[in-house]
Amino acid sequence: MSEQASWWLASIQQPDIAAQSQAEQRQLQLTKPTGALGDLEQIAIQLASLQGTVHPQILKPWITIFAGDHGVVEENISAYPQAVTRQMLQNFASGGAAISVIAKHHQAQLQVIDCGTVGEPYQYTGVERHCIRSGTANFVQQVAMTEQECIAAMQLGKESVDLARAKAADIFIAGEMGIGNTCSASALASLLLNESAEQLTGVGTGINHQQLAHKVSVINQAVKLHAAHVADDALKILAAVGGLEIAAMTGAYLRCAQIGMPIVVDGFISSVAALCAVRIQPQTRAWMLFGHQSAEYGHQRILKELDAQPILKMNLRLGEGSGAGSALSMIQLACVLHNQMATFAEAAVSGDKVAD
Repeated sequence: MSEQASWWLASIQQPDIAAQSQAEQRQLQLTKPTGALGDLEQIAIQLASLQGTVHPQILKPWITIFAGDHGVVEENISAYPQAVTRQMLQNFASGGAAISVIAKHHQAQLQVIDCGTVGEPYQYTGVERHCIRSGTANFVQQVAMTEQECIAAMQLGKESVDLARAKAADIFIAGEMGIGNTCSASALASLLLNESAEQLTGVGTGINHQQLAHKVSVINQAVKLHAAHVADDALKILAAVGGLEIAAMTGAYLRCAQIGMPIVVDGFISSVAALCAVRIQPQTRAWMLFGHQSAEYGHQRILKELDAQPILKMNLRLGEGSGAGSALSMIQLACVLHNQMATFAEAAVSGDKVAD
């Protein structure tokens, strides 16, 4: 495979340890007890290391929604029909979806990419159509996509990040849309972690307990079919049971880490894509902040595997980047506090603790 064809294996940027140390020292000098702002301090320190400055800031967030359809919906594993994927694409682009409102609130650029949905050709203003294939195949019967198709989807993620960088974005959020994609994410998690579907599968869009048992059975069938030939190869696993939009997010995360763009990871499906990226290139992990811990069963396990501290815990389970977008407010607040609070010297406040 040529060097260009395997771009995802190119070197990852290293966080700036000197900037991190300077940010830690600044936090010690701010007019508050040491560690009193908790995770807000750690967010600012991490961003300092990723942006290479003692004064990190988020001024131009970028959000890309990747969409794709899933052949596994043939197995009746979703509460919604497949047509909803396309309907939501139009909703994203016209400003009616939650992530559209969040993007507008943060003055973030919102890009909407169709990686491969089912249906006739269409034109929606504000939706970029890249039909790699008309949805994935049913992964209970065969691989969801070929490795070449998986790589083409990853390339869409790379190109989105490259565009974000060209437009001077300073943080990247990937969201997803695809009826059936929690089933795909649970199958990916089962193969990546070598754990049972029961531990990693939830109600997704709102199925009942009987449907959940069926969904678990479907995932177990898929794992049994593919486990031997994918082994522990994350790219093969992604092609076998992943989605076009999940592959695109995986490619986006890898590219962010290669060019030094901080990432805010969204919910369960995005976190599984993040795990895929980390399995392909472990150093990608350093570039990730985690927006929230969702109500989706299995997300907590994926966050634990990634040693991730979620910024929010608000029982969100919408997807489409909404949890990561919600966390932007806290990330920006962390930067403002870090940059604008007075130091003890500036405020003429004694920073020495009084002995008992």
